[in-house]
Amino acid sequence: MSGGAGGGRDEEGRDEVRGARRIPGPRAAADDFGDLDRVAPQEPPAPARPEREAAPEPPAPAPVLPHRVLQALLGAWALAACSAEETEAVEAHLTVCPPCAGEALRLRDAVGLLHTDRSLDLDPLLRARVLDGCLSRRPAKVPVPGWAAPYDAETARLDALLRDIDAAEWHAPVRLKWFEDERRTSRRTTVAGVIGHLMSVDGLVGAALGLDDPLPGAPLAPTARTEAYWSSARRPPTRAVREPWREQSHTLIRTVSFVRRDASELSVPYGHFALPLRDAMLDRAFECWVHARDIAKAVDYPYEPPSAGHLHRMIDLAVRMLPRALAARRRAGLAGPAGPPGRSLHLEIEGSGGGDWYIALDSSTAPGCAEHAVAQVALDGVEFCRLVAGHVPPVEAAAGQCGDRGAIGDVLSAAASLSRL
Repeated sequence: MSGGAGGGRDEEGRDEVRGARRIPGPRAAADDFGDLDRVAPQEPPAPARPEREAAPEPPAPAPVLPHRVLQALLGAWALAACSAEETEAVEAHLTVCPPCAGEALRLRDAVGLLHTDRSLDLDPLLRARVLDGCLSRRPAKVPVPGWAAPYDAETARLDALLRDIDAAEWHAPVRLKWFEDERRTSRRTTVAGVIGHLMSVDGLVGAALGLDDPLPGAPLAPTARTEAYWSSARRPPTRAVREPWREQSHTLIRTVSFVRRDASELSVPYGHFALPLRDAMLDRAFECWVHARDIAKAVDYPYEPPSAGHLHRMIDLAVRMLPRALAARRRAGLAGPAGPPGRSLHLEIEGSGGGDWYIALDSSTAPGCAEHAVAQVALDGVEFCRLVAGHVPPVEAAAGQCGDRGAIGDVLSAAASLSRL
């Protein structure tokens, strides 16, 4: 009956079921043989065939952009603001387009100027170097003498300030300050009134040079002359005063530039005193700067001191005037008595325009000397000029002092007495 089931044996005597193979039994473990060497070694499996690496995709070609688009991208390229594709397209274009390549170089150089790791302030000596370079190639049509250069520079700076302010600011209130009769005095006016004041006092220099006086018959003293100008005006000064003041300053520069060489010693009367023309022009430069600061403060505008060389000359003029002012105060009983002959005060000016001066305390003609210095005062250059202009009280001016306190007080008070409207 079993034969009827289709079973049988294979060639090795194993049972065989028709249509199916028998599942072999479990393989004996190696430990069953007692000797691992008797176990037939098994062939290691064949290593898996590595999969074939995919070939890298070819780079995408640079986008083809029209010339006008590439030209418009040059600025962004110079600033490194292009995408990678745009950068590649622009740089490929620069190799075949000389005009765009030249423009790209100029833009890249311009980008270098935008770095802020260095000061953007102009070199203070730049103006002098530019002028020297120009004059070495072609002489100036108006050869301004060196002693008139500070006035030329300060009137030009003030004119630039006036050009920047609007019509309403010409009526901004300005308070002018100075010392008179041992006390601080002030006068309220406007920006236009300050320019009128400068024009009226500059007229003293013009009259000494034979030019028309804008205030014929007016007093010579600067304060009285200014009051006469303000009171004679039918209406308060307006921005219209800028043009006559500007023309007057230009005329003064042209005139002093062509006068004879010894005209620098021409006397310019200021009422109760007089100055040689070279010092009068320096005095006018000093006052122009002081009142330009007053105007700038009134209209909330930044204003820098003069160049170091010009500031040094202004300080030197004030120092040269101090012995005479000190002698006048002594005669009026406002200063201590004279001491032994030769006494001096060492004035040390620090900062821009600085230097060392020795001021004679007991003589208006003899120079001071270091050997007989009885006191020393140290001041910043701009602070000393503010003292001379009457903007700082003498008791608040000195940054450092040593020696004869009486002499120091007399000199500082004499410096403040040089101020006027």
